[in-house]
Amino acid sequence: MFIWTNGRSNSHHPRYNKKAGKRFHHPDLTKLQGWKSMKAEADIPGSRWDEERRWALKMGLTGADSIEDKSIPTFARGELPHYAGINTFLKAPYAEDVTEVKHYDATVLGIPFDGGTTYRAGTRFGPQGVRKISALYTPYNYEMAVDLREQMTLCDAGDVFTIPANIEKTFDQISRAVSHVASSGSLPVMIGGDHSIGFPCVRGIASCTSKKIGIVHFDRHADIQEKDLDERMHTTPWFHSTNLPNVPAKNLVQVGIGGWQVPRGAVSVARERETNIITMSDIEKMGVDKTAEMALEMAWDGVDMVYMSFDIDSIDCGFVPGTGWPEPGGFLPREALALASKVAAEGICGMELVEVAPPYDQSEITALMGTRVIVDVLGSLVSSGKLGAHKRHIDQPVTIPSGEFEGKRWSNAT
Repeated sequence: MFIWTNGRSNSHHPRYNKKAGKRFHHPDLTKLQGWKSMKAEADIPGSRWDEERRWALKMGLTGADSIEDKSIPTFARGELPHYAGINTFLKAPYAEDVTEVKHYDATVLGIPFDGGTTYRAGTRFGPQGVRKISALYTPYNYEMAVDLREQMTLCDAGDVFTIPANIEKTFDQISRAVSHVASSGSLPVMIGGDHSIGFPCVRGIASCTSKKIGIVHFDRHADIQEKDLDERMHTTPWFHSTNLPNVPAKNLVQVGIGGWQVPRGAVSVARERETNIITMSDIEKMGVDKTAEMALEMAWDGVDMVYMSFDIDSIDCGFVPGTGWPEPGGFLPREALALASKVAAEGICGMELVEVAPPYDQSEITALMGTRVIVDVLGSLVSSGKLGAHKRHIDQPVTIPSGEFEGKRWSNAT
């Protein structure tokens, strides 16, 4: 540390600036989020990280004698190292037996389907791409002072078995999978896939409750046509979602809409159904905080739960090139993350992240952005205390039968 000749420190650190309660000309670091987060980290427990390391040694065997860090196993298990292992989302436990999702606060489901795409395909690889790059992250966020591993439980249930040549059968599979997770009380987190999956995802949750559901939809496109190319494509989910008896059209809030890819037919439907559209121009004028306040007010008006749909193409395509319908002029990453976090802070009954198309991505930055949206939403739910708030509204849970099987899969064990 450098000391001035008059004995005063030039350090901004609070411990060097306690004299007479003055900070001289230096800023008060205790007012910064950086200082608050540093202090808050000390209060986050570390028991589950210790548990994971013990589990890794049990499952992956103890490391070689030459390894000084005795928490390192021979076979990679769990979070570390980030470049190795079988990737689930955020290296969370794989719920191979999907009846076990009831033991987790949130469940990730991959929906590898791009049969609703009307321009360039590739989103069927979205779940794989997002899971792969999610290994880059730890469960801890410094600014939020949240550690997902310590403060919630999360699993990855794998992918829904989609039917590439049949949209309607795929929709039935998706609704069935989402209703199973929602009925268990776990928060369903879907990774698409194109945006056509929005309808069956909402339908899956709506089938488990008599309560009303609002929707906050981040996108550059309205996606509210009845049909496109004579089918229920990725431009149609909200037309059919708002036909459901407990999903009122007046509680559909679409944020970020604009540009040269909004069909007039969609605008006509939005006008007829009196949905709510907030354009990028509106957001520029109002700012993030006012936009979030307005979106939440309209989405929550008279309903019991809110669903979040996040299309990655709502973000300016300079940041997310790996998508099927890129459109310039969308959100900056910080704007998108701030808005999604503010919406989540009031509680959600489920979310989807759609339209990540790895074949068109560069350095995995689109998949990384998608990962960041999901973990920021989960972090916001944790920090606001709203994670699991939707459970009390799941008053019509469904039961889906499983098949019969005894023994071990691909094993000589008896």
